[in-house]
Amino acid sequence: MTTPAPSLDLVRQVRAGFTLQGTSLKRWCRENGIRFNNARDALIGSWNGPKGKAVRTRIVRAAKVDAA
Repeated sequence: MTTPAPSLDLVRQVRAGFTLQGTSLKRWCRENGIRFNNARDALIGSWNGPKGKAVRTRIVRAAKVDAA
């Protein structure tokens, strides 16, 4: 899987993906030791270095979002 392009739309897709699973992005972050603000920054592209891209990929996979 390639790293999905960051955007506000990606944040919406991820939140919807978690909602469909009966959870939330905030809860997933808490359970996985990632600060919510860092997760959001990774998803919108404010944190776009190697670590940010890795977090973004991990979140998108967990949300089961097809963000290709």
